[in-house]
Amino acid sequence: MSTAAGQWATQSRNRIDRVEIADIFRIHGQSYCKDRRLPLSHLKVMRAIQDCRTAALGGHVEKCDNCGFERISYNSCGNRHCPKCQAMAKADWLEKSKAELLPVGYFHNVFTLPHELNPIALTNKQIIFNLLFKSVADTLQEFAADPKHGLGGRLGFTAILHTWDQKLNSHIHLHCVVPGGVLSWDNKRWIHARENFLFPVKAMSRVFRGKFICFLKEAFDSGLLIFPGGAASFETKRDFRTLVNQLWRKEWVVYSKEPFAGPEKVLDYLGRYTHRVAISNHRIVSVESSTMTFSYRDRSDNNKTKHLTIQAQEFIRRFLLHVLPKSYVRIRHFGFLANRCKKRNLACCRHALHYSPQPSQPAETNARAILLYLTGEDLNKCPHCKIGTMHITMELPKMPSRTYLPRGIDSS
Repeated sequence: MSTAAGQWATQSRNRIDRVEIADIFRIHGQSYCKDRRLPLSHLKVMRAIQDCRTAALGGHVEKCDNCGFERISYNSCGNRHCPKCQAMAKADWLEKSKAELLPVGYFHNVFTLPHELNPIALTNKQIIFNLLFKSVADTLQEFAADPKHGLGGRLGFTAILHTWDQKLNSHIHLHCVVPGGVLSWDNKRWIHARENFLFPVKAMSRVFRGKFICFLKEAFDSGLLIFPGGAASFETKRDFRTLVNQLWRKEWVVYSKEPFAGPEKVLDYLGRYTHRVAISNHRIVSVESSTMTFSYRDRSDNNKTKHLTIQAQEFIRRFLLHVLPKSYVRIRHFGFLANRCKKRNLACCRHALHYSPQPSQPAETNARAILLYLTGEDLNKCPHCKIGTMHITMELPKMPSRTYLPRGIDSS
């Protein structure tokens, strides 16, 4: 680590109460980028996170009209991989989602890709993620449409893509939140699922496996997949066939959780998953000269909280594994909740269920109004005297970033 970075790290530890991911990028980002050809998306994420709520993005000065107290507020980066920028987006999304809840039980299913696919997924993110969404959607709809599973209609559900485990390794899976029932094909009846059971997990696992492998083979035969780096061992037809045979022999993991205790619990759950990033700032324990430590939950040991210390360079590598392709949509709605027909279908569901939801609140137009509505906390109120109102007195321009990341990178 450079002398300047070391001095900054020392000063940083003296002036902040909590170490953040941005601090790791500021201290170790330059050395990480030095010997690597990074895609433009990775560099943009690193720069956005390290500049978030700093002078680099500009801001404004506010002054209380009662006591004269002043404070500086810097702008947020708004990047969807930034742990500091997701809370308000999550709150806004959840508030709008309240209107879509139905008075039925909700189920939670998780579909996971085998780790043997990680090398291919790393270099073909958009294709593999799309195949995952499609195979899961087709699997759930197939089971919902079959009367032998107690339903026989059109399912609607929300799927949320996650690509990480607690240690930031690749672990690609979809969280699916499914209303407990289907809309009949004529859109006139609601067919309830059983109270504590949706579909047989083992059967879903095997259908999901078959559909994904079929789609994967089609992508390979069409020449859509690329095999650089660690994926090179699957490039030939023979090697790819060996991989497919391994995938057929595995039991794929499909997890089914107990139904939520009422629709209101669904929002509590969604709030933990919809806008989550790979790791939040509160899990960062410390940053040293070449290493960093973060907390994780050990699922193999009763979810006990433990600490993991790794090289800071390795932490950055793991974090960047989970940068999504540009404009990729990781929260998707299917069936009768699909965006193109959601409004009409929800009206049919409510009519069939004899349910009239409470009128929705007027849409809030800015972060302060949303926070006031959701939490009752007024950011315009002076934090010093608790009486006056804060008013913007000066706009602050953007300033040069305090750390340098190389710009001579691969723009792919």
